[in-house]
Amino acid sequence: MTRVLLESIEKRYPGAAPSVADLDLTIEDGEFFTLLGPSGCGKSTTLRMVAGFIQPTRGRILFNDKDVTNTAPNRRDTGMVFQNYALFPHMSVRANVGYGLSVRRTSRAEKTKRVDRALEQVGLERYADRRIDMLSGGQQQRVALARALVIQPSVLLLDEPLSNLDAKLREETRAEIRGTQEAAGITSIYVTHDQAEAMAMSDRVAILESGRLHQVAPPREVYHRPATSFVARFIGRSNVLACTILEAGGDSVQVQLEDGTVLRAPRVPGTPSADVSRGDTAAVSLRPESFAVLRDAGSAGAGTGTGELKGTVRTAEFTGAVNVYEVDWNGNNLVVSVPDSEDRVSPGDPVVLAPHPDRVWLVAP
Repeated sequence: MTRVLLESIEKRYPGAAPSVADLDLTIEDGEFFTLLGPSGCGKSTTLRMVAGFIQPTRGRILFNDKDVTNTAPNRRDTGMVFQNYALFPHMSVRANVGYGLSVRRTSRAEKTKRVDRALEQVGLERYADRRIDMLSGGQQQRVALARALVIQPSVLLLDEPLSNLDAKLREETRAEIRGTQEAAGITSIYVTHDQAEAMAMSDRVAILESGRLHQVAPPREVYHRPATSFVARFIGRSNVLACTILEAGGDSVQVQLEDGTVLRAPRVPGTPSADVSRGDTAAVSLRPESFAVLRDAGSAGAGTGTGELKGTVRTAEFTGAVNVYEVDWNGNNLVVSVPDSEDRVSPGDPVVLAPHPDRVWLVAP
């Protein structure tokens, strides 16, 4: 297994802002690590620098203790699965999977053994003699994965391999990829813009935006403890509200929203909440499921000052297990999700939103 280190990596093209700026990452042995972000954020550029297809403007790339920054792609011991699969349509599944071994002049007996093993790993043993153009998109994706695995790479690189599949097949295939990777124990770097893929498959996720790194953390931490407003908004749905720090000490931070409402957030070492002081501007992230929704007998729209937000229901949507409401709070549209019950509110109803104290999370603005 291989540990991958990116040290102060930058990629800059003449006359343009950096595609990737001052990026430091460590991908551990055997880890399934995902680069996640919107189009143009630098995730594919980063992957291709690891593969050796793009040369960084500055910085170093190391596999364990070996500097591979200037090493040719074919000498880095990586396997790559491309977005378009890059398969040979006129060749059989077996020939496609074994192509890399033929280039490496692997003996016929060893090649047959390893191709059979790779096809077994992806569940395509009975399709070995079919032409690529006779396979479905999902099967072609698995051929591409087998071709990357058969060379027994130190690092497996996957560049949005599921983007050409329909939603149902993507769900099925992502489980297959993750299971195959775990069984092989190969350090893997996966690129996607799909949050569901990243959250379901990854040991850790790195979130990029405009070439800059916002956060690296396991999926649950990224969701429940976003580091920045961008991460909070990009991962799932979140209500991000500007605030001013009233008090920061001990294990909590007291903040005031624009309407005067005061909320309390936990103060956690290593997060933005640990570094704020009285008078600083910041923001709080409140996930839709972070609220209790109460009927309001008084006037809507005024701050309670007690950790509750008054508003008016704009829309109400029944989705089965939960009801999703859009609530007008001082001209802001808050999204709230609560378990279904008989005591539902309707558009036009005044409500009080009571955030659960442990779900108010301070983020960098």
